[in-house]
Amino acid sequence: MSSESLAAALARAGSPVELLRNLSFPPSTFPVQPEFTNWRSEQRAWVETCALLDQSHHMTDLFLEGPDALRLLSDVGVNSFAGFGVGKAKQFVAVNPDGHLMGDAILFHLEEELFDLVGHPMVLDWVTFNLERGDYAVTAERDDNSAVRASGPPRLYRYELQGPTAAALMEAVTGAPLPDVKFFHMAEFSIAGRRVRGLRHGMAGQPGFELFGPWEDGDTILDALLTAGADHGLVRVGAKAYSTANLESGWVPAPLPALFSDDPLMQEYREWLPAAKVGSIGGSHDSADIGDYYLTPYDIGYGKTIRFDHDFIGRAALERLAEAPKRQKVTLVWNADDVTAAVGSLYRPGPGAKYIEMPKARYATHHEDAVLVDGRPVGISLDCGYLANARVMASLATLDAEYAAPGTEVTVVWGEHPVSAKPAVEPHEQVQIRATVAPVPFVDFARENYRTG
Repeated sequence: MSSESLAAALARAGSPVELLRNLSFPPSTFPVQPEFTNWRSEQRAWVETCALLDQSHHMTDLFLEGPDALRLLSDVGVNSFAGFGVGKAKQFVAVNPDGHLMGDAILFHLEEELFDLVGHPMVLDWVTFNLERGDYAVTAERDDNSAVRASGPPRLYRYELQGPTAAALMEAVTGAPLPDVKFFHMAEFSIAGRRVRGLRHGMAGQPGFELFGPWEDGDTILDALLTAGADHGLVRVGAKAYSTANLESGWVPAPLPALFSDDPLMQEYREWLPAAKVGSIGGSHDSADIGDYYLTPYDIGYGKTIRFDHDFIGRAALERLAEAPKRQKVTLVWNADDVTAAVGSLYRPGPGAKYIEMPKARYATHHEDAVLVDGRPVGISLDCGYLANARVMASLATLDAEYAAPGTEVTVVWGEHPVSAKPAVEPHEQVQIRATVAPVPFVDFARENYRTG
């Protein structure tokens, strides 16, 4: 990894937008097998039977241990930590001093003074920075994902089971009735003679458990799950299908962290943060002001996570934002004819539309497409892909409240102008794709309104 700091890279590029739009960094990758069967059937598994997703390799773990670990997390996170005891988990959300999103991750309270923050590196870096500059009796151990880990396997295996038969499969593999586990609470199980921790969870709006334990036990647990799963329709899910699960559940992956504020704390952070850890921006959303790319927690549905019962970085700014008009997170269902025309343009003399990858169409680390009504910007489309269960191209978006009602017609601008220097971006022309607003999460709405059998 280059030792150049983000501050130095910014000074060289002259503009945050110019720096990030032309970086060669790709979208986040899932370093597991792309497909075990085919991604269409694998998507269907979490709706009809049970899907097994291997989360061991693409997430980063930050283990925080010590008497001040909870204080550190409370100082950085917008969440309330009242009653956050051992055996619980939550979606940890952090903002910068101006109230703009730095990122989110899943926080596990494993033992009295031991926590595991699991997710994309953006928010883990922010927590680490604040640990190092603060006065906390905390030790940190980081286990990077398998795409960048220097050597060796992960510290933990993680297997996600989700779908209608997940509960029955768990009873079969553990040989015992399922305990009454609340959502985002943990329980302990015995599988093949091994102690396994399980988080009550679901990544695509379906019932599920995230099972984890020491890496050395991973193969034994996997074999037991596959054997028991044969009677419950278990399907292994590869990276392609897994990358789309968030579109059904409504989670926005890898929003752009708000790194470029003039606040002194952010200036210090840019000196600390290696430029190689900063991702690219892509999409048709085009502004010379990097602030126009930032999101607040309210924009993507994290308002209910914010609690003003403690002091944290960005609290005063979020209290002001809480009184301001807010955008709302929605699903956009793209018009089939317009998507077909964009794809079809690749088979005629070009340049045609920007290539639409299947099943996930994001081509930068942080994707932002302009959303228009009557030619006026009304929001941003953030993550897009194909959902085989509903047979639609869809995206997650944040829109001005007056345009966020289901059924509202909007337009997504697909492709860049001017075309950036990212290697994944070929010469192309921008196209406009009609879209219809649908609820978040989309999975229940799709089952009732789009599903074709």
